Amino acid sequence: LTLMKGTIMSDNSSIASLLERRKAILAEEPKLRARNLAERLGISEAELVALGSAQATVTRLRPEWTAIIGAVGELGRVMALTRNESVVHERKGVYGKLEGGAHVGLIVGDDIDLRIFFSQWKYGFAQVERMEDGTTRRSLQFFDAQGTAIHKIYQTDKTDAAAFDALIERFATGASPLEIAPAAEAKKPLADSEIDVAGFRNAWDAMTDTHQFHGLVTKFKVERLQGLRLAGESRARRVPQAALRATLETARDRGVPIMVFVGNPGMIQIHTGTVENLKPMGPWFNVLDEAFNLHLREDHIDSAWVVWKPTEDGTVTSLELFDKDGTLIATLFGKRKPGVPEDKAWREIVNGLTEKEAA
Repeated sequence: LTLMKGTIMSDNSSIASLLERRKAILAEEPKLRARNLAERLGISEAELVALGSAQATVTRLRPEWTAIIGAVGELGRVMALTRNESVVHERKGVYGKLEGGAHVGLIVGDDIDLRIFFSQWKYGFAQVERMEDGTTRRSLQFFDAQGTAIHKIYQTDKTDAAAFDALIERFATGASPLEIAPAAEAKKPLADSEIDVAGFRNAWDAMTDTHQFHGLVTKFKVERLQGLRLAGESRARRVPQAALRATLETARDRGVPIMVFVGNPGMIQIHTGTVENLKPMGPWFNVLDEAFNLHLREDHIDSAWVVWKPTEDGTVTSLELFDKDGTLIATLFGKRKPGVPEDKAWREIVNGLTEKEAA
């Protein structure tokens, strides 16, 4: 058994118990995702990785996040994975140059497109697994202070395995205890009556770039979903929860390229391009294309909104999905570059959602 020493679970009997319980759960549900397995075991996902296994060697990484991510481009084609509670976003490609600083970084490329919030990163591991088919799968996995997964990078059949091993060796460090922090208490939002709605709407109409929206909600101390509710129907309109499926199916049928944003507090990952192979499986709605996979829990969509934001290049239209807690699950846009007006084909798809609802 390859066990990572010095984890938070220092009691050998409790480690043995965890390993037995994990084995029993996986015997019944071999394809259970790590996040759900950790939840069933009552530990964080970071602790689950640190446990190691008979099939996996785990190496703790030094918290030199910008250096590590800056070196991933040397590995060749990999698979980038970012998820939150409701959706998994997987994109294959080569990591481009890391730009930005120690707190916020970005990688902008046709395949790998990331907005990275390094201030949220706390733990990093490399894992080398022996798979059932005899192959070896290498991965880099990064977690926040609560042990929740932020971002993972997996080897593909076009990855330079020797370069991957060299990267692991370069950033390896001795194991030390994982000090898993409790989840921060959610801030109580202001009541609608406390929001300057007129000022908020005026500031919305004065936006010249979609990136100004974050500053807008911060300035007026409004939660994102609350802001959509208060914006007025000319700026944001609620549509049926089935809007995601309808949008993806229409974009596929019409060959319209889209942008799919999925994030968590430490990372936003973006796919730009068409979608082709759509497949519902139980509660999950999936995109199963060669370079892009999306797995989204449709039953987690509590509300869906079409949102119109003014920019210097004209109106930009998005579809935003929220869970029952008002947390943003995913956002969809039409494919566009700064300085270029929005694709009319995309606008027709999403505006069609609101027309059906009105009818």
